[in-house]
Amino acid sequence: MNLETRLKVLENAYIHALVDSTYNFSKQGVLDKVIEDKKKAQMIMGKKQAEQFGMTKPEDVFTVLSKVFNCTSWKIKQIDNGFQAKSNGCKLCAYAKKLGSESPCYIYCLNPMVGMIKGIDPKLNFEVKETLWDGEECKINVNK
Repeated sequence: MNLETRLKVLENAYIHALVDSTYNFSKQGVLDKVIEDKKKAQMIMGKKQAEQFGMTKPEDVFTVLSKVFNCTSWKIKQIDNGFQAKSNGCKLCAYAKKLGSESPCYIYCLNPMVGMIKGIDPKLNFEVKETLWDGEECKINVNK
């Protein structure tokens, strides 16, 4: 198996594992509790995670994670006092919907991003305007 094929298999296996855990947390009735517990940890560890990924500015959270996990592709545009990140396709969301799971958006994507962005600049606001789970695109505003 060549390296490119191997990487694609690993990316998909990772996404399937995340969807499977979301599905099972939901079935066991603990998804909301796990999301809250993980969010607390992500806010504590966000700065360290951002450093480990080599992120130095808030926009890096979107661009670097896109490159590393190949789950979605974010488009960044500047807005007043910050930027907006948009995506109109997400493998994690699509696979979760196919399985009949609840939304994996906050547990595995949005809350970790908040932690990393706040780790880079604690004064920034992270506003989820829309997600692909409920809408046509994922749209996040990050500003002061």
